Amino acid sequence: MKHKLSIVHCPLLFILLFALTGCKPHIDIQGTSSIPELEGRTLYLRVYRDGDLQAIDSVSVTHGKFAFSGPEQDTTCMVFLFLDEQSVMPFVLERETPLTMTLDENENKVEGSALNDTLFAFIRRKTLLDEQIAALPRRESRMILDGYDHDDILRQLSQEAAILNAQENELVARFIKDNMDNVLAPGIFMVVTSSLPPMLTPQIEELVTLASPQFLNDAYVQEFMRIARENMEKINE
Repeated sequence: MKHKLSIVHCPLLFILLFALTGCKPHIDIQGTSSIPELEGRTLYLRVYRDGDLQAIDSVSVTHGKFAFSGPEQDTTCMVFLFLDEQSVMPFVLERETPLTMTLDENENKVEGSALNDTLFAFIRRKTLLDEQIAALPRRESRMILDGYDHDDILRQLSQEAAILNAQENELVARFIKDNMDNVLAPGIFMVVTSSLPPMLTPQIEELVTLASPQFLNDAYVQEFMRIARENMEKINE
């Protein structure tokens, strides 16, 4: 005689089934926004997979608050916050690590892990350099109105731009080199190269020479290097 298992008459089995199917690990990101324009808008989490940034979760901002709670990823990974198709910021998603996200007119940030602390310290330094570079055209206009010689203005601001760009390149290169053994290096490599045609510049060749196996095995890095080598072969032909 075959016996049927009844959930109604097997409360212990019901509890076990619930534990196995109803309590899978989920992303835990509690967010706040002080930006009025984000109210009612949809935010997306995207991760690089199969050659593209694919959405893994989405949430709407309601009364300045939101919470991501989609299925947890299998490994620690760099993810990207998007507003529709506009990239907002990268951050690190780690297994079983609750995070807090703040979206503000002055600064967007994620807190709750050492990797994110390292990432956002870097972002603040890079943002400061970006702001200084962006201010140069405004300074040029003010100096012209103040009566400075235009050739002198261009010479001075060109020198300052070269210094700032060199500082930014060194900041990015040093950050990638220092984080070759975690997800930060390939993640920032993707951020700084995604808008450029893949090419083997001297800076990239140096990074590859110093790269760790983890960096070289990253899916985006491998795809970038494959296309970059193909492009260089076409140029050499």
